Amino acid sequence: MARALWLGTFLLVLLWSAIDPKDQFTWFLEVLPALLGLAVLIATRKRFPLTPLCYLLILLHCVILMVGGHYTYAEVPLFDWLRGAFDLDRNNYDKLGHFAQGFVPAIVAREILVRNQVIRRPAWRNFFIVCFCLAFSAFYELIEWWVALLTGEGAEAFLGTQGYAWDTQSDMLLALLGAIIALALLGRRHDRQLQRFRHD
Repeated sequence: MARALWLGTFLLVLLWSAIDPKDQFTWFLEVLPALLGLAVLIATRKRFPLTPLCYLLILLHCVILMVGGHYTYAEVPLFDWLRGAFDLDRNNYDKLGHFAQGFVPAIVAREILVRNQVIRRPAWRNFFIVCFCLAFSAFYELIEWWVALLTGEGAEAFLGTQGYAWDTQSDMLLALLGAIIALALLGRRHDRQLQRFRHD
């Protein structure tokens, strides 16, 4: 039932996102990671099922991507309202996305490392996870740059910089903070869910 609810939510949000998006090319670029993630989850479902926490976080991240794809990250209405309500300089929905880009992969990486017993000592494991998430964020910034070079002006909505000179650096900082906060807040809950795999 949980699996059906997860897939149903994913597909419903994907369908909504695909209906008359702000920019079709931007929609494809933003939603592609979610579609690739779904393919990986389906391919590994029997061989390496994840904890409920991991699946939930992945779904939330996919929803963030699909909402950003529908409106473009610079024009999500709720964050336009927040911009006006708090007199902000820009629509900060992309910052939520980059925070999630550290928060969610941190728990996914933690699950893989713990279950495969790659790094047994928690302190070193957490250090590696944070480094991995920061590297992943930096690599994504490179992808954004390459897309901008290849597509020219059509990538502006994908980049979502909104004229902010420190956009790349702040994106990576938020991913770093997301990874650290995820490990600090969810480590114990994740450990409890991982117990079932230790007895399999």
